[in-house]
Amino acid sequence: MPIDRRRLLLGSPFLLSGCVTRPTPDLSSQAPANRPDMVDADYASIYAAVAGEPFPVPAVDLDEIEPEFLRREVGYRSTEPPGTVIVDPAERYAYLVGERGRAIRYGIGVGKEEGFNFRGAATIARKAQWPRWTPTPDMIRREPQRYGRYAGGLAGGTGNPLGPRALYLYRDGRDTLYRLHGTVEPWTIGTMVSSGCIRLLNQDILDLYRRVPVGSRVVVLGSNAGAGV
Repeated sequence: MPIDRRRLLLGSPFLLSGCVTRPTPDLSSQAPANRPDMVDADYASIYAAVAGEPFPVPAVDLDEIEPEFLRREVGYRSTEPPGTVIVDPAERYAYLVGERGRAIRYGIGVGKEEGFNFRGAATIARKAQWPRWTPTPDMIRREPQRYGRYAGGLAGGTGNPLGPRALYLYRDGRDTLYRLHGTVEPWTIGTMVSSGCIRLLNQDILDLYRRVPVGSRVVVLGSNAGAGV
């Protein structure tokens, strides 16, 4: 069955935030950048603790996050079709391309070294809720004391570094070992810290997970690429 990308992107990009119905906040790129009280309240709602999950998803401490890395709708020029996820490691953003030159922008954390970062086009071949995490052989080889104990994998749940959701990227039918996932370290969003995968705030990966089906296209730009904002 073909992916109905138009239906995925209809309505406000914040309509699916959280688990309850609430007024749609105006967090477009035209919103004031100094976080006035009204915008702060909207973000507090978007990044509140999430109910209905098998494990706790705590509220994000917004004082730990630079405002520019909070989710918002922005103008974005791209030749990619709506429904594509574009990851820009240089700018520390992931964009879900919409229609009419708009996109949902998420702040991300990226690989702490250039060599850790995947580049190019891939497909989301699998999605997982509360995914199991297994460090790669390279991670174990680099830091055996840190990762060796998890060679057999770590079940999903509180403390799992992938957080509540993961999107698995494949190329030519093969796992790239590159994921978009949540984090247990929200204060690292906007930094180079991971072992190569892309981390989002847990509330943001929950939002993105709901919007992109299996089969969606993902493009990871090179480290010197700029966003099309």
